[in-house]
Amino acid sequence: MAIKPRIKIKKKASVGEVISIRTKINHRMESGQRIDKDTNEKIPRMIIHTFEASFNGKEIITFNLEGSVSADPYFEFFLKVPEAGELLCKWTDDEGSIFEATKTLAIS
Repeated sequence: MAIKPRIKIKKKASVGEVISIRTKINHRMESGQRIDKDTNEKIPRMIIHTFEASFNGKEIITFNLEGSVSADPYFEFFLKVPEAGELLCKWTDDEGSIFEATKTLAIS
């Protein structure tokens, strides 16, 4: 399955407006606790361990995740709009893979 990160925000907002940012990534999030029925060995942990969001290059939020996060993690957070710009969200997993998505926000 291809890993697809998604971001949902308004296309336009006013300066000073507080907007909702919703993100989701389809990722299995293997905890490392399950046993493979065929080999009787633990399935290695493979989770998204870090989520970062920045707006125009300035960090707005970072989450450090643990094994108890569900598959296909969904996050919602808020931003007080300082100006028009680009929102960048980045997810990093245990293999070191980095998944990024961007959205542009215009001022209305």
